[in-house]
Amino acid sequence: MSATPESALPIRLTIDDSDSPSDVVDALFLGRFATGEQSYSHSTSLDRVRSGATLLPSDATVLRAARDDDRSALLAEGEGWTLLVSRWNRGADVTVTATTPELAQKVLDEATNGAQDEPDPQPDSVTMGFWHLSPRRGPCRTTRQITAGAWDEVRTNYTAPVADAMDGLMKVTPDDIAGRLLLLHGPPGTGKTSALRTLARSWRDWCQVDCVLDPERLFNDVGYLMDIAIGEDDGTAKGRWRLLLLEDCDELIRGEAKHTAGQALSRLLNLTDGLLGQGRNVLVGVTTNEDLERLHPAVVRPGRCLARIEVGPLTRQESVAWLGTDEGLGRDGSSEGATLAELYALHRGTRPASVPKQDSGADAGLYL
Repeated sequence: MSATPESALPIRLTIDDSDSPSDVVDALFLGRFATGEQSYSHSTSLDRVRSGATLLPSDATVLRAARDDDRSALLAEGEGWTLLVSRWNRGADVTVTATTPELAQKVLDEATNGAQDEPDPQPDSVTMGFWHLSPRRGPCRTTRQITAGAWDEVRTNYTAPVADAMDGLMKVTPDDIAGRLLLLHGPPGTGKTSALRTLARSWRDWCQVDCVLDPERLFNDVGYLMDIAIGEDDGTAKGRWRLLLLEDCDELIRGEAKHTAGQALSRLLNLTDGLLGQGRNVLVGVTTNEDLERLHPAVVRPGRCLARIEVGPLTRQESVAWLGTDEGLGRDGSSEGATLAELYALHRGTRPASVPKQDSGADAGLYL
């Protein structure tokens, strides 16, 4: 057997109380690769590891195992190879170094074969990806099954002009795509996020929907943007489209964004119809609470948007039909209706008898 990782590591490690046992395991793993004893490395990431999966080949010998508050690390070896497994929550990174590229791939395949957890699809749910930039791991993507109603079931949650516009959007196919930007704007609580969940369900046969949790960082970090927009992931290499959702991006796309956001707006536009988006089946969906008049003209110019829909509150007549009563909707004869968030709150009995014009509180957050 070759030298142990700690003897092969060609550098001196200085450890203090900020380092964890997992950090030491990470450093030991690099030893044989750094010296050239094992010159080839292959790796993969699994966002949902099946319960009981060890992520180890059958002939692996465990050298180190460490568990911290947020992750665990496992170092193992075999004839001509070394393997590192880093696990967090339900996900894992698996990296193999070996004496040949063929051996590295073989060990990686054996370690991960059947380890990815693939829950049975449900008719009322859709698989949605979530991206964030981790200080430890860089760009990370996890997936969740998100409950989403069919469009016919939720259509009455929207005022008539919005529902008519959404009818066409829900039926879009790849052959219908002209613009790459999908813009939903309007007051808080009107159902923009709910509409996007339903859109993900309607498009799930041809489009993977991914939500970016930190959009303010996405367009200010070129490496992060390239990993998301250019990298192959979850079937996009096989021709599937991807819709990247950026929620509440008021500062990014309002009229003064070019001055306040620097290159971020330019990179967003470049992704939708510039060089960055060329050859990539990528759509960008943006929600904002801003009025259309306050948005940057470059964002809303003709030809850029696949759809540009202002999502407003229901009329009083529509609100009464939705609730089945006019109780809580204000005085008789009033023309004011209510937002979707306000209607749900009234239906649950969690709001007072009068409905204010706008509500940006906790109830509104579920129906942005």
